[in-house]
Amino acid sequence: PLLPGLHAAVLATPAEDRAVLNLGGIADLTLLPRAGEVRGFDTGPANGLLDAWCLRHRGEPFDRNGAFAASGASHAGLLERLLAEPWLALPAPKSTGRDLFHLEWLAPRLGGLDVGPADVQATLLEFSARTIADALSAMQPATQRVIACGGGVHNPPLLARIAANLPGSIVESSAIHGLDPDFVEALGFAWLARRTLSGQPGNLPSVSGARGPRVLGAIYPA
Repeated sequence: PLLPGLHAAVLATPAEDRAVLNLGGIADLTLLPRAGEVRGFDTGPANGLLDAWCLRHRGEPFDRNGAFAASGASHAGLLERLLAEPWLALPAPKSTGRDLFHLEWLAPRLGGLDVGPADVQATLLEFSARTIADALSAMQPATQRVIACGGGVHNPPLLARIAANLPGSIVESSAIHGLDPDFVEALGFAWLARRTLSGQPGNLPSVSGARGPRVLGAIYPA
């Protein structure tokens, strides 16, 4: 992960254990404990499977306001099959992408089940929420505040299900902290560029596994 340094610089506080949750195609977490090292890792799908299923069945590139998922109900049998994915049991830190979680991955897990498209969408939403919550509960169980950014912030049912699976945590948009959730990644790369230009490290060895702090990137004069 490239942005935990930014998250730590602008969102960490000694007052509480926090986590930053990026809800892109894949969900990733930055853990910001009151004391101890910052950590970062992927948890599994956020919007990727939801977007792909919505495009196939609604012809729309994403599930606006989570309405498609809200029109269905999560299917317990399908959810159990999704949660059995071996990657989810791997220890953090870890990374994944659409090369694993795509509709061809989903297809065999639908085999033999009578689940309508809206119910599949609702189940995929619950799958994202559960895998995020399970990962956070395992890695930082005392998290008091989850600060969410990325496109998934605009999916109220997704945020609601994440919050329901994390009853001990406040789940809120990064906008509350002065960071537009749609531009946190852009802000992060600007922050990294500024660090490079000033000769300061941009990585966190506790996240990346590097042997030490490093100035990232390169500068090419015009």
